[in-house]
Amino acid sequence: MRLRTMSGIRLSNLLLSGWCGLVLVYLYLPILLLIIYSFNTSRLGVVWEGLTFQWYRQLFGELVAHLGDERRSPLIESMSNSVVIASIATVLSVALGTAGAWLLYRYKFPALRSLTTLIFIPMIIPEIIMGISLLIFFKTVDLELGFTTVIISHVTFCFPFVLIAVQARLAGLDPSLEEAAMDLGATPLKAFFLVMVPYLLPAIISGALMSFTLSMDEFIVTYFTTGPKSQTLPIKVFGMAKLGLNPILNTISTVFIVATAMLVVVAESLKGAGKRLPRDG
Repeated sequence: MRLRTMSGIRLSNLLLSGWCGLVLVYLYLPILLLIIYSFNTSRLGVVWEGLTFQWYRQLFGELVAHLGDERRSPLIESMSNSVVIASIATVLSVALGTAGAWLLYRYKFPALRSLTTLIFIPMIIPEIIMGISLLIFFKTVDLELGFTTVIISHVTFCFPFVLIAVQARLAGLDPSLEEAAMDLGATPLKAFFLVMVPYLLPAIISGALMSFTLSMDEFIVTYFTTGPKSQTLPIKVFGMAKLGLNPILNTISTVFIVATAMLVVVAESLKGAGKRLPRDG
């Protein structure tokens, strides 16, 4: 009887492992093929003709020309827009998320649960609904679509991720840290910046990396809130893909996949480091 039970458990584990493997292959095989074909000689991108670094050299050449202001490539221009928008949105998200998490932790008031729910709504609401609602809002207040509207929309869905990361760190906070700093003569503001911020730094950096990644990758919300001069890389790539396959798209997608993976690894490493740090500071 015991042998049958063990055999049944092994068979179940084997089936579950096989199913998990199939799901991973289904999810990551297209990404792997995209990376492989970024080194393809063919301009069609669907038939393998040989190994080349031509498209990476072309992308690097366009980037150098753009930085030297010799030739404005629309693709590199959109990449530059994405980096600028993501950087500003990350800074604002970190400021709002950190301050919001601290206020929700430090002060208790009747509407706390309702306010927390409202803050987390941008994380769960469908992106197309958020994009349309933001577009209606910007048109209502007569705000011209451009960099400002894109940054506002990105901050709207990015800062809750910072807030969650900081809240998780605050959950293990020893209240005596702030009390000790104030007993030594620090003001509440000084105690926050000199004691609390260093303690929360792993969570802040983790949330910042997540915000930057989400902002760089966002398409649907940006599609509804961008203007003609503030198109980001996902919008530009989408427009180019509709006109036909372009090997440079595989190349630039590979660069961003690698960069995003590196940011995620760094964020997870910082989360792990934050959990291993002693809670007494």
